[in-house]
Amino acid sequence: MKLWGGRFSKATDGLVDDFHSSISFDQRLYEQDIQGSIAHATMLGEQNIIPKEDADRIVEGLKGILQDARDGRIQWHVDAEDIHMNVEALLTERIGEAGKRLHTGRSRNDQVALDTHMYAKVACLDTVQMLEDLIEVLLDTAEKHLHTIMPGYTHLQKAQPITLAHHLMAYVQMFLRDRDRFRHAYAAADVMPLGSGALAGTTYPLNRERVAELLDFSAITMNSLDGVADRDYLLDYMSSASICMMHLSRFCEEMILWNTNEFHFVEMDDAFSTGSSIMPQKKNPDVAELIRGKTGRVYGDLLALLTTMKGLPLAYNKDMQEDKEAFFDARDTVVKSLTVFTAMLRTVTFRTEDMERGASGGFTNATDLADYLVRQGVPFRDAHRVVGELVAHCIAEKKALLDLTLPELQQFHPAFESDVYQAISMKACVERRCIPGAPAPEMVMQSIQDARTRLAK
Repeated sequence: MKLWGGRFSKATDGLVDDFHSSISFDQRLYEQDIQGSIAHATMLGEQNIIPKEDADRIVEGLKGILQDARDGRIQWHVDAEDIHMNVEALLTERIGEAGKRLHTGRSRNDQVALDTHMYAKVACLDTVQMLEDLIEVLLDTAEKHLHTIMPGYTHLQKAQPITLAHHLMAYVQMFLRDRDRFRHAYAAADVMPLGSGALAGTTYPLNRERVAELLDFSAITMNSLDGVADRDYLLDYMSSASICMMHLSRFCEEMILWNTNEFHFVEMDDAFSTGSSIMPQKKNPDVAELIRGKTGRVYGDLLALLTTMKGLPLAYNKDMQEDKEAFFDARDTVVKSLTVFTAMLRTVTFRTEDMERGASGGFTNATDLADYLVRQGVPFRDAHRVVGELVAHCIAEKKALLDLTLPELQQFHPAFESDVYQAISMKACVERRCIPGAPAPEMVMQSIQDARTRLAK
């Protein structure tokens, strides 16, 4: 008979058992479920809600089950529905009547909320650590390339010269924001819901603060309805994961482009590339492409849970069983993606000569040429027009701006002087951009140091 079967006169249909059961996926919560039950039983004994000797037997029995589960010696059963009922049934089988007292003062509604709060905390900490590992790799790489000039792009058209370090530091800023978002998700999960009961608390004199202390929560939930109805902390993680995956996907897109013969800016390591079954020359950036593809999967997980929650009345509804598979999948996907991306990035070879050569084409120093005229006293709008005309002239003559002679330049405006060539060299274009956040090497180095300081906090 089901542990809740007293009200029922017939067994549930086998189809319902299979459809209703969540043990196939919520067995992942066994650690949190058992640790939560140990804390609950400890508190019940301390409060004299159940006999102290029964509480002690329950705790010892649960510790044994936990160790057996860690060692792979537990077989979970579909007919026990979920991880909570599996653990309770196994406990009662092992220690007898005392096991039936474990569920005193709680519901599966607040029990599953506790489990997922605990799991989400661990997921947040793990993800933060992986982001910090990735940021460290980016910072180390950026520091090696403070003077590696490359083209910066808008609309995927060459725009202005920057450095590889400056480009990488843009992603550092993105991943630092991701870290902050996962920290916020941790804070949202770090609230202990046990004691909410099914929806209205309980008449037993529970010491909720004691359970929070035993389980290392910083606070307890303050409304029993919200305590069992809330899944915002999972949505916070999944939203953070979606944004993080978007950042990874953008980075992967650039790596894929840079790896092409047309760009030739990077060489992907053989260990992180694959070949073709028919074209022997191919070396495909499949890792980067898979991360880009899996980004949509995480978006789908977030949307699935948002859609599940959007129409639910308070408090718990069975629909909420759908939270875990989406959350687990989002967590697994972002963790795997961060892990493999960081490993891939460590092995990438940057073709610095091709990058610098790329910065020389596409008139990336045109803005600096206009700025030169401004420093000569020409209004910017007039300078903009003159340089636009010069670019059109260069395109027609198949020349670069630096190829033009001084007399050619002066045909378009008399303010040009011989120092113009030094002013629009790629090196000068980068080094003159020397305000905070700009690509001058000393500014990028300052940004690297600031990021290391943030990581250390």
